Amino acid sequence: MKQKIELLMGNEAIGQGLIEAGCQIAAAYPGTPSTEILQAVIDRRVQAAEPLHIEWSVNEKIAFEVALAASYTGKRSVAVMKQVGLNVAADPFMRTAYLGVKGGMLTIVADDPGPHSSQNEQDTRLFCLQARVPVFDPASPAEAKELVPLAFELSEKYEMNLVLRPTTRICHSRQNVAFKEPLKLERSANFEKDPTRWAATPAFLPQLHRKLNTNLEKIAAEPALQPRLSKGDSSHPRTALVASGIVYAHLVDLLEELGLRGRIDLFQVLMPYPLNPEFSKQLQQNYNRVLILEETYPLIELQLAHPGAVGKQNGAIPREGELTPDIIHQVLADFLNLPSPQQLPPPQRGQRPSLCPGCPHRAAFYSIKQCFPKGIFPSDIGCYTLGLNLGAVNTVHCMGACISKGAGFYQAYAQDGAFTTIVVTIGDSTFFHAGIPALINAVIQQARIIVVVLDNATTAMTGGQPVPHMGVAAAEKSTKAIAIEPLVRASGVDFLETCDPYDKERFERLLHEADTYIRSEQGGVAVLISRHGCTMDPAVRKAQDSFRVTINDSCVGCRKCVEAFECPALSMDNKKNIALVNQDRCIGCGTCIPVCPVNAIIKEEK
Repeated sequence: MKQKIELLMGNEAIGQGLIEAGCQIAAAYPGTPSTEILQAVIDRRVQAAEPLHIEWSVNEKIAFEVALAASYTGKRSVAVMKQVGLNVAADPFMRTAYLGVKGGMLTIVADDPGPHSSQNEQDTRLFCLQARVPVFDPASPAEAKELVPLAFELSEKYEMNLVLRPTTRICHSRQNVAFKEPLKLERSANFEKDPTRWAATPAFLPQLHRKLNTNLEKIAAEPALQPRLSKGDSSHPRTALVASGIVYAHLVDLLEELGLRGRIDLFQVLMPYPLNPEFSKQLQQNYNRVLILEETYPLIELQLAHPGAVGKQNGAIPREGELTPDIIHQVLADFLNLPSPQQLPPPQRGQRPSLCPGCPHRAAFYSIKQCFPKGIFPSDIGCYTLGLNLGAVNTVHCMGACISKGAGFYQAYAQDGAFTTIVVTIGDSTFFHAGIPALINAVIQQARIIVVVLDNATTAMTGGQPVPHMGVAAAEKSTKAIAIEPLVRASGVDFLETCDPYDKERFERLLHEADTYIRSEQGGVAVLISRHGCTMDPAVRKAQDSFRVTINDSCVGCRKCVEAFECPALSMDNKKNIALVNQDRCIGCGTCIPVCPVNAIIKEEK
């Protein structure tokens, strides 16, 4: 039978690899560039040879703990997240290195060098060094898939959680990938109670730590994980190139292009941590000069400690950002005394991203700014971060931080006897992820702030994954809906209102009422739920009123609709100094109509 080969995105290849490797419990929290991994498992679940539980967990810590408990029973499991999600899962992740697992457990952490869509470009490999967890660095989508079953096997051999670390360029590139028959392991859940391990107190930890150190030494020496050498022709004696991940793939292509393939010794590091000490000795004995290429930090370089190393530590390679082919070309030219490549012009900056036409968040942000022009506006991670463009977002830090920062702003001003209206904005998915503890703390500490929960009934930023209050789980499975309002009430909030931000007049009235409440003698945290479905959902657009929006001759070219409201369906005719409506982009929501100070924007019934 002919082997099936399919062109897959890296994340799809990893998802396929999980199914083929017999993974039975898969949990994740969505975050670019990792999101499509679990979605691929969902889409391909019918291929699984055994029962498969898939979930979009409330946050990464929970996803990790669900997968961890499943591994205790002997079943293979995976937790999927992006690099900053590992920060959320850090507590159980660090302890698991000591306690270990039973069934194979894989943590897939997608890094984002650049960064393209993240708060930072932290390097998960360094996190693994601190946690003492082995980490694999694939150089292609196909290799990422091939590493999945190997990682599960090693996880079970050493009873360790292992990390697979694809980066954005691996996750979102495409390659032909060969399929295999999914494994049928036929394992029944069997949790063997062992309090000295699974509930280890400090008295047992030194012994577990010793076992961890021994396992790391053994796994570093695994033959299948040793750096792979592509031997040169001795034309560059005692000189070597060492690379890992997508940088290795870029380097191979570049060497081919320059006619250097097969002329210089090239090592691919498949497992950046732990490196085999013998590899370090080999490099020091056989090579005087070594160029080390890796993203983002010098993890391999630090472990090798080669006296002739050229890399990030001596400044030969940029210490931040992606190592793109043009950067690698210049580094290689400097290292081998080759002609410098032609300098490419810097990329042209395109139009800045904007909230979608009809986005309910735009209406909410506009009203917030109109009501409190001198307010302070902490916000959070999501598509609503684009409230920056509307001047209604002043801070963005990490998931759930907006409420805590709002409370911190309040306490700082209250110390001075000053009162500034603080309006926090947080998405519905982010509220469930990390907002509830922060809300409880703000209530307990008597912070007088307004919290606007931007409820668009989905995790819009990452492609529309389900949220807890919609009663839908992964794979569109029906489940219990967990409403936001009772959680807010249970957190101790007395002022709670819900409003569609499309209703500008009522929404702004409630904002003013909330402001009056937080300034009153009995005031505290006020919560306003801004509720309107994401307009990327066709069902939402179909259900809401729709008009043909036009602009009449009253337009005076004030640009308020284009600049202060910033709807992508609106633009300016600079020659005539009038606003225009792009009917192909306009969804007919009419939220721009009250924005015009001269009533030039009008609606016609469709």
